[in-house]
Amino acid sequence: MKLAKKYAESIKSYDRSKSYDLGEAVKIVIDTAKAKFDETIELHVRLGVDPRQADQQVRGVLVLPNGTGKQKKVLVIAKGDKADAATAAGADYVGAEETIQRIQKDNWFDFDVMITTPDMMGIVGRIGRVLGPKGLMPNPKSGTVTMDVARAVQEVKAGKVEYRLDKTAIIHCPIGKKSFGTDKIVENFTALMDAIVKAKPATSKGQYIKSVTLTATMGPGVKVVYNKG
Repeated sequence: MKLAKKYAESIKSYDRSKSYDLGEAVKIVIDTAKAKFDETIELHVRLGVDPRQADQQVRGVLVLPNGTGKQKKVLVIAKGDKADAATAAGADYVGAEETIQRIQKDNWFDFDVMITTPDMMGIVGRIGRVLGPKGLMPNPKSGTVTMDVARAVQEVKAGKVEYRLDKTAIIHCPIGKKSFGTDKIVENFTALMDAIVKAKPATSKGQYIKSVTLTATMGPGVKVVYNKG
C-alpha cells in the first residue's frame, strides 16, 4: 500500500485538470516519480486521425538527443561481412538459422531489438507469429531490415525510438529517465514532438494534436500545453 499512498500524495501536489507549460510539466513529473528505481518518463500523444484508415497512419523512428537511458540488447540476423559488421558495431548477439531455431525451440528472447538484412527475412518470417506480438518483428519502416546493419545497431545503442499510432489514435513513447533532469527530458520531448508533427498525414483534417501527457512509470499523468499542429 506504500506505493498507493505515494501516488495519492503525488496527485494532490498539482492540479490534474490543468495543462502546464512544458518545463513545469516535466518538473512535476520528475517530482512525483516516487518509486525507488529510476523511473522512465513517457510521452502520450492523442492525435486527431483515424487509425482505421491506411492513409492516416503515423509512424516513424528517431534517435533522441539524449537517448532513452535504457541499454537495449540487440540481436542481428545476418551472415558473412554483415555479421562481422554487426559484431564490430556492438551487437549483443549475431546469428542466422541456428539463432532462429533457438528462439523457436528454447523460447529465447534475451534481446530488445532484432535487426536483419533483407536476404534473411525469409528465415526470420518463419517465427513472425512469435516475434510480432512481442513487438520484435524487423520492419524496413523502423530501420530494422537493412543492409547497413552496423548503422542500425549504432542507432539503437544511441537511443533510437519508434513512435507508432495505436488503435485508439494515441502514440506512447519513452523519452528518458527521471535521472535525466528537466533540460534533457525537454530536449527529447521537443525532438519527438517535432517528428510527430512532421509525420502528419496529408489526409488529416482539423486539429492534429488533440492532447499531450507526460507520465513516469509509477506516477500520475500531467497534461502539457502544446499549440503546434
